[in-house]
Amino acid sequence: MNRRAAFFGVRPDQTCLIVLGAKYNTPGTAHYRDVRAVMELTLLAGELGCHVALEPGTFRGSNEDRTEFCVGGPSGDSNPRTGGHLAAHLPGVVIHPYDGTRPESVAIEVDGEKFLFDRGNQEYALVAKFTPAESSMPVFLVCGQSSVANLSAIHFLRREYANVADRLPSVERFCLLVRVSDIGTYEHHRAVLERDVSAAAFGA
Repeated sequence: MNRRAAFFGVRPDQTCLIVLGAKYNTPGTAHYRDVRAVMELTLLAGELGCHVALEPGTFRGSNEDRTEFCVGGPSGDSNPRTGGHLAAHLPGVVIHPYDGTRPESVAIEVDGEKFLFDRGNQEYALVAKFTPAESSMPVFLVCGQSSVANLSAIHFLRREYANVADRLPSVERFCLLVRVSDIGTYEHHRAVLERDVSAAAFGA
């Protein structure tokens, strides 16, 4: 229990802040898979003895003494807060904008390598944990190329956090790429840790 709490950056009896993005180019609505992702995070918080507060992606301000789970990518103003976190804390990460005519549409680029979006077949989620200078608790960012990738990353880490933690130099700050494949058959259930990109993402 303590090891899981340390990985996700929570402590018993605290309130966790979940920031949920909107559907692509559809302010005020959420994709049902992102709602399921919030349910997974709420279950996780409950298992660790935490409370939950929910805010939209337009939320502004510090997370202060609340661990923040920010879910969803910045494309199409889906989650502006994700874009702010990326710009402020992950200078080595580029999220390419949506453009249905280009192969790098919604690609996640780290250290010059592009992880392309193959909708419904193979997708990626960037997962990062860091603590802003003005906060006492971390931000846990889940930036998937789609709602499937968001849900898949959270589902995978709830199950495999111990194995992932064993592969990291530190669980205090990290940036990972999670790959989900065979989506047409297994939906969000077939996910693996693709790579630890912490050094390149944080510019260390």
